[in-house]
Amino acid sequence: MKNYEINEKTMALISHDEHTEVFEENNYFIIKSNSNKIMEDSCAYFGSSLAGRQKGTESLIGISYKAPVIVEESKEIIFFPTSSPRKESCSWLSHDKIEKYFEEDNKLIIIFKNGQKIVLDISYGVIDNQILRSTRLESVLRSRKRSKKL
Repeated sequence: MKNYEINEKTMALISHDEHTEVFEENNYFIIKSNSNKIMEDSCAYFGSSLAGRQKGTESLIGISYKAPVIVEESKEIIFFPTSSPRKESCSWLSHDKIEKYFEEDNKLIIIFKNGQKIVLDISYGVIDNQILRSTRLESVLRSRKRSKKL
């Protein structure tokens, strides 16, 4: 698979040196591409750029560093980075797919709504903060959608 577009079933893009693990609700595969490139391609597929989406987040909720992004508005697909997107090791998670998360043996365990589990080498505080930011972004997006309908 050469190009991959994030979709409503995508749960996580876990970056490694030469490849990215893609976790979907009923699928798992490896892509020989960087997770940031997948994010960039997905944003372009939906009519923007990763930088454009990051600027959008900044204008909506005032966050520019490690900003969550709205990959696709109508389906409210929002992903957040686990570290600075400037780093190739940055992974991306769909906040909507996460059921719970906790720390165990200095690792972070994430349980998705479909029961799948991943283990990341990042702190609880980082993920907790990113989920709060993503939730705020989602709330502003929904609020704007509602006010447009009135």
